[in-house]
Amino acid sequence: MRIISANLNGVRSAHSKGFFNWLQTQDCAAVGVQELKAQDGDMSEEMKVVQNLQGQRLAGHFHHAEKKGYSGVGLYTHAKPTEIKVGLGNPAFDLEGRWIEKRFDRQDRRVSLISAYFPSGSSGDDRQTAKYAFLDLVYPHLLALSKEREFILMGDLNIAHHPIDLKNWKGNLKNSGFLPQERAWLTQLIDTTGLVDVYRQLYPEQGDEAYTWWSQRGQAYAKNVGWRIDYQLATPGLAKFAQSAFVFKEERFSDHAPVGVDYDFKL
Repeated sequence: MRIISANLNGVRSAHSKGFFNWLQTQDCAAVGVQELKAQDGDMSEEMKVVQNLQGQRLAGHFHHAEKKGYSGVGLYTHAKPTEIKVGLGNPAFDLEGRWIEKRFDRQDRRVSLISAYFPSGSSGDDRQTAKYAFLDLVYPHLLALSKEREFILMGDLNIAHHPIDLKNWKGNLKNSGFLPQERAWLTQLIDTTGLVDVYRQLYPEQGDEAYTWWSQRGQAYAKNVGWRIDYQLATPGLAKFAQSAFVFKEERFSDHAPVGVDYDFKL
């Protein structure tokens, strides 16, 4: 089962650049997207229901931000969920459209897929404070979830975990996305929940090849001055089924690249 996560930096922009056409070439069973920057009425039917390589229809469900042209996440799946949870129950962050979870409860397994967009703190101190508040909110939520069910959290976490995860790590030690407190939070989350950074588990030594985001300033993309901030974090019971992963860079749909993982299990 192939699962793909992609920050689109605008679903309409990504559509015009061929993202949904590319999905038709992928044998994917689920796709998580972030930064829709669109309301429901802005999205065409082909943005709401996508088709994969096998001709299967993947139904999309979305958490739109109240503010137009801002944030928003979506999750497409071929399998029909038993429950859909939108938001985290926090009014301030739920208005920003940052979380959607689909639950697939079967007799032998309880599994969730989550598409999430963590805040960026790069625009100023206020947003960095909001980012820390979001991390404080989501940590106990994920800890509790890890004790209840298997899940895969996919999305843009806006944190590069280790020096291998960005080109210029020494020059970014005081910048949002690579601050010690953010990185320590991610380490603690992984240590306490047992979550597995699936891509890094498969490819522990990959540096430049693993970047998923590039600044639009200068020639960051051309020079591959990137960051790995897009993840699939899986509970151990699902991570063990991961067989291979990729970062797709042959086409550009956004300032982020899609991250795909092939798992040997079905929903």
